[in-house]
Amino acid sequence: MLRPGDWITYDGGNHQVVGLAGASVRLRSQGGVESVVLASYLMASPDFAVTGSDPLPALEPSGLLAALPEAVRSAAHEWERHMVEVETGLPLGASPGIRPRPEYDPALRSLMERIAAKADELGVSLRTMQARRSRYVQQGVWGLVDQRATRTWETTGRADARLVTAICEALDAETNTSTGTRSRLIRRVVKMVEAAHGEGVVPLPSKSTFYKLVDVLSTGKHTFGSAVTRRQAGNRPEGPFTPTFADRPGEQVQIDSTPLDVMVVLDSGLTARADLTIAVDVATRTICAAVLRPVGTKAVDASLLLARMLVPEPMRPGWSASLRMAASRMPHLRLLDVDARMEQAAAKPVIVPDTVVIDGGKVFISDTFIRACNRLGVSVQRSRPRTPTDKAIVEATFSAINSLFTQHLAGYTGANVSRRGEKVEDQAVWTLPELQDLLDEWLLAGWQARRHDSLRDPYRPKQAMSPNDKYASLVAACGYLPLVLRGEDYLELLPVAWRAVNDYGIKISYRTYDSADLGPHRRQHSGHSAKRGLWEVHYDPYDLSRVFVRTQQGWIAVPWVHLPLVNAPFADFTWSHARRLAAEAGLDDTSEAVVARVLDELLTRAEHGPDKRTAKVVGRTRVAAAVHAPAAAPAIDSDAASEPEPEVQPSATVVPFGVFDAHAEAERWL
Repeated sequence: MLRPGDWITYDGGNHQVVGLAGASVRLRSQGGVESVVLASYLMASPDFAVTGSDPLPALEPSGLLAALPEAVRSAAHEWERHMVEVETGLPLGASPGIRPRPEYDPALRSLMERIAAKADELGVSLRTMQARRSRYVQQGVWGLVDQRATRTWETTGRADARLVTAICEALDAETNTSTGTRSRLIRRVVKMVEAAHGEGVVPLPSKSTFYKLVDVLSTGKHTFGSAVTRRQAGNRPEGPFTPTFADRPGEQVQIDSTPLDVMVVLDSGLTARADLTIAVDVATRTICAAVLRPVGTKAVDASLLLARMLVPEPMRPGWSASLRMAASRMPHLRLLDVDARMEQAAAKPVIVPDTVVIDGGKVFISDTFIRACNRLGVSVQRSRPRTPTDKAIVEATFSAINSLFTQHLAGYTGANVSRRGEKVEDQAVWTLPELQDLLDEWLLAGWQARRHDSLRDPYRPKQAMSPNDKYASLVAACGYLPLVLRGEDYLELLPVAWRAVNDYGIKISYRTYDSADLGPHRRQHSGHSAKRGLWEVHYDPYDLSRVFVRTQQGWIAVPWVHLPLVNAPFADFTWSHARRLAAEAGLDDTSEAVVARVLDELLTRAEHGPDKRTAKVVGRTRVAAAVHAPAAAPAIDSDAASEPEPEVQPSATVVPFGVFDAHAEAERWL
């Protein structure tokens, strides 16, 4: 209780209370300086204390009380009932109207007399009673608890500290090794202790105690469980997890790749897994783009992923009309006024990224991807090495895709070998283009319209929102500005090589490219002094039949000189495989004519032969060529920069020849 005239400690000095007025306290310091302070601010000060009075009672640790055994809590509450009777004359919980007993009536007995009476009643000494009352005044019920029940023990017991240190070191060494047993760990620990301190110097516990000690120290480390879980736990950052926030669409987009847990059928008939590369917008949880490729994603795939983000998803034949943007809750008419491409678009937002977050994968740190981001005006933020929490949202999205989409597909392999079914390869029925179509449709129907637990309206926090709903609410406040790509922008996203234009043309990886349009540029300086006069050549890793050369007059499409020898499309990994076969056959793998013949034989033989390795390479080539490039990659000549882009004509329908049936043919002519 604070009264006028009391001396208090406040703000590093002693003050006297000279007046109280409502919630204000007037103080006078020892130097005579007066001040007025709010009582709530004064009492909340860390060094506030009333001089000469008992310390303020501490709050009872209710959580610790609840963790005690029932018998210990009951005994403490029984002592509390007696202490209240000593202080007030009535036991705790007494009914109204009950009079105090004479020996505990404050009007008749002093405090010391009441304490002595209670000591006689309980059969304890006066000193014990005074000590318990003092602890009760300072700590409340917690001061009446039998302190033997609150003692904590070392988890390692009486084990030698040197042995505990050796066990901890051995447990840390198990993080990146294959999972073993406790007996193996104990053997290693004994060897470590004897090597460091000598045999018999450090006392070793019994076998059962040793096992208990190992179990206690390995808690939470998964030392004897899953190796994957153990590595993930060991890689966990020491600090707290900080959630990633974004206030507008495109403020931060996280990009990553992972092998998809499903087997796909290649054109060769063989099965293989596919790589999935996705871009996830943090603000709306929209999967801006998703690209499937045969295992072995390239930098150009990541670059084209950026291009796909900037293009509205077109409606495709067979899709339900409910998947149209016009049928969704997105502001279709307002977006259509800004971007005419939205007229036939599906219900998925077009998000222009400001910043993309990538990891240290070669695909994303390559010059091709960084140059594509610079071309599109996108900032690149790289996550810290071995820290997946820096892009936790895209990592969690992979898990969601696996549970919501992948596990329902034929040929699903499971997350690991222990969850894989029998003969999964025989169950695969989807080709990569077909699976890409299924994924694109599922993103519209199963992801963009599905409520996401992390998307909440601040005015309705109990109701989750879908990515499309979140985008509709944010785009109304932030607006939408489209970024339209031209046909030449596709070429800008391709990998680049710097080469000289010689009399024979341009040579890349033992392949020669030449055309008549290169005539004025042969043996000429390109004008790039930093590149020693070399010319900028762009190439498509999935279609090496031609390259594109940048000149001052525009782009020049230059074909491969041996293209007539090859009757099928080929990629860079197809060419590498052909060179490997030529070297194994004792041929000159640096001669492009020789490699071209081997390549043609490879593609032809793969259609019939049992060589599974070759068939897999050919299947990857055809799948990549079928799903790789958008329609914005026509052949470009020297005049293409000034002329409008020609429309891509549809391919002619191929009429298959039937099998000749002599009997049916004879009956037709009878």
